[in-house]
Amino acid sequence: MRTNIFLKGLALATILLSATIGTELRAEERDATIIIKKMQQAFFYQGGILRARVKMSLTTSDGNKRLRELTMLRINVPGGEDQRYFMYFHGPADVRRMAFLVYKYPNKESDRWLFIPDLGLVQRMASKDASSSFVGSDFTYEDVSGRNIGADSYKLIKEETYENKPTFVIESTPTTAAAYKRKISWIDQTAFLPLKEEFYDVQDQLFKVFTADEIKQVDGLPTITKRVMKNVKSGHQTLVEFAEIQYRVPLKVEDFSERALRNPPKEWIK
Repeated sequence: MRTNIFLKGLALATILLSATIGTELRAEERDATIIIKKMQQAFFYQGGILRARVKMSLTTSDGNKRLRELTMLRINVPGGEDQRYFMYFHGPADVRRMAFLVYKYPNKESDRWLFIPDLGLVQRMASKDASSSFVGSDFTYEDVSGRNIGADSYKLIKEETYENKPTFVIESTPTTAAAYKRKISWIDQTAFLPLKEEFYDVQDQLFKVFTADEIKQVDGLPTITKRVMKNVKSGHQTLVEFAEIQYRVPLKVEDFSERALRNPPKEWIK
């Protein structure tokens, strides 16, 4: 009789322990997702509206360098989490007048268009192109405007100090097509900006590393003004520098149209 009571008690304890562990795991997953959402807001949604002059330096392993100069415009669509991005290339000659437009949605694939001036052609980009190289750089199109939160699952691995700042270390695992098998992010616990990200390929080998090399206060908002993406296998890297940054400028949603690809808003593209 006592044996039966003991076994029943043991079974009940096991059930309760399993339920507790399950609850902790679900809470952990929710926490990781909340952290990623805060990071997305701080990195991609900051200030509501953004205008910046951007310089990209593409450097090979033997030191050869190519430059890209562009203007980036971004607006958060009122009343939700949709966004619009517009990028106009000033140079060099092989990309001059090229333009890139993104309609970003929180719960589905973004719409992307590319204007190729030599052909006078506006090209609609396929969803698979999101993980391809952005104008020959080490950044993908998805790196530029952000990946949908629902496209990955997240796990809080640990908390540790990186560059003298306390960080959350989050592992992201794609649930839809991606350029990586998994990604590890070090996220500032105060500003919620990504300070470092490691990308692992299908063989689970490190192949790409992102770092935020300079963060400044712009209009009272912490902003990554220098960022680097390095391919650790090839040695190629891309440095992106933001200048003339302005938040909350009087851009309108209507400024972000397919027509703007051929006729960009001159008052903002200088």
